[in-house]
Amino acid sequence: MMDASVANRLSLVRMTMDDVDAVHALECSVFPHPWSRANFSDSIQAGYDAWLLRDAAGELAGYFLLMYALDEAHLLDVAVAGERHGTGLGRHLLDTLCARAKEMGAESVLLEVRPSNERALAVYKRYGFAEIGRRKGYYPAHEGKREDAIVMRHAL
Repeated sequence: MMDASVANRLSLVRMTMDDVDAVHALECSVFPHPWSRANFSDSIQAGYDAWLLRDAAGELAGYFLLMYALDEAHLLDVAVAGERHGTGLGRHLLDTLCARAKEMGAESVLLEVRPSNERALAVYKRYGFAEIGRRKGYYPAHEGKREDAIVMRHAL
């Protein structure tokens, strides 16, 4: 659980094109198969709901991107800066993005996660996401192989 005083020192700010380099750098630092810089730029240009968490010093602590379809929010990407893993920031980001999704009229949040991403899977399960399916060969993996995606849903 994140200390309330730490959470109170975090600012939620809309992601802009000026943030893409920093967001992409964080993405590359925590994922073995990161989104490209263009993925972030295209998401912002498409009008997806893209947000950053910055600490009191203005440092990027994490981010998330949501896409809406009818009454569902699709969590496209979420990340916590590596040095902040294990601090409760992942749960704080989930609280924040679920509140945002609910505010936008969503009744649930969907996401895909790699089976090999055990840390994220554990966080999502503890938060209350449930596996609802699999997408075969969804993600690129090492040596030209593909990895399935576990599809998870959380009712708001």
